[in-house]
Amino acid sequence: MSNLKEKFFEKSSKLKAEVKSELKEHGGKIVGDVKLSQVFGGMRGVPSLVWETSKLDSEEGIRFRGLSIPELRKQLPTRDGCTEPLPEALFWLMLVGEVPSQEEVNWLSDEWERRSAIPEHTFKVLEALPKDAHPMTQFVMAIASMNSESEFVKRYAAGMSKNDYWDPTYEDAMNLIAKLPAVAAYIYRRNFHNGDHIKADKSLDWAGNYAHMLGIDDPDFKSLMRLYLTIHADHEGGNASAHTAHLIGSTLSDVYLSYSGAMDSLAGPLHGLANQEVIKFIFEMIEKSGGDELTNDQVKKFVEDTLASGRVIPGYGHAVLRQPDPRFTAQRLFAEEYIKDSNIVKLVWQLFEVVPPVLQGLGKVKNPWPNVDAHSGAILVHYGLKEYQYYTVLFGVSRALGVLASACWSRAMGFPLERPKSVNTDWMRSIIKSA
Repeated sequence: MSNLKEKFFEKSSKLKAEVKSELKEHGGKIVGDVKLSQVFGGMRGVPSLVWETSKLDSEEGIRFRGLSIPELRKQLPTRDGCTEPLPEALFWLMLVGEVPSQEEVNWLSDEWERRSAIPEHTFKVLEALPKDAHPMTQFVMAIASMNSESEFVKRYAAGMSKNDYWDPTYEDAMNLIAKLPAVAAYIYRRNFHNGDHIKADKSLDWAGNYAHMLGIDDPDFKSLMRLYLTIHADHEGGNASAHTAHLIGSTLSDVYLSYSGAMDSLAGPLHGLANQEVIKFIFEMIEKSGGDELTNDQVKKFVEDTLASGRVIPGYGHAVLRQPDPRFTAQRLFAEEYIKDSNIVKLVWQLFEVVPPVLQGLGKVKNPWPNVDAHSGAILVHYGLKEYQYYTVLFGVSRALGVLASACWSRAMGFPLERPKSVNTDWMRSIIKSA
């Protein structure tokens, strides 16, 4: 058994026993009241899901096992010549709650490379689709097609104790994460580069190799991919894609099926597809304004015209956050260090100056600040990745780290089938009448 797998088994077994004992004594404790507005408002803010890998605070933003993004950038191991953290290190941290050593991260990079072979039928599935199929559609189908490789499915069919469910789930999670960059790069090269595919470079790390297979070998772009795949990896369990994966996984579907479902959720405009919408918005602003060097007054007019037409400003607002998203800030710091002359990046910064006061002036916006999607597209365009229809796939490769680490915890803890109680509007009226 590998060091990582053994650590996970020890830590999850210990926590499972502790939680079982605590619930036996305190399981009847009331932890909150549910309002009718929450019942009808997407269960917003209702505590009903355990998620060990990260926690979101409305003021501070995301913390991964207690560490903020600035702390991750300082503490997680890097690769020679790069100052950005390695996503492998974040996965290790999320899975076992420890910052790994450089040696442990190097092992994980090699382990994922060893597991990265894609089944031939997955490529056939992709080639059977029209090239104008949205990249997220292709990504979802490719992931689901690899269900045939599931260790969990094989061992469940053969018969195994529920106490062992975590083991093949761990193996499936490791295998799927390992394969995602090659699958995602294949979709990109198929759609936008006439199927001119690029072989993996086995000497590179997980994110660096993904950048290489996309066809952008700029060392700074490899650094960006390491940062991007780290900061998009998890955002506690209540977001739509993470919750979808947890719900499907609670039925004992394997991680290939649960993660393909999560990617269906990520593909929605109110979730991961927003990064595509932001850069479209910026391109539209450039086109209608006649150039990419605009005054703040020009930017403000475009923003106000957009709102007056009944549309939203993509990349602004968040269901939980009430401050600028630390993931936005991390990307801005990257751009300030590596990109000093991009007019599109400067437009992102102008929007940061202009949009919040405009939204605050409406008097009903709880969070007028930028989220993670507000910045990513402009940086990607700078490095030549202009095909914004593909951006949510990048997000999807990253989100696997947190969601699949959490899937291992859900199986190790023996979490049950998720089954909330639904109600109808007559019930609502009876509650109001009785009150």
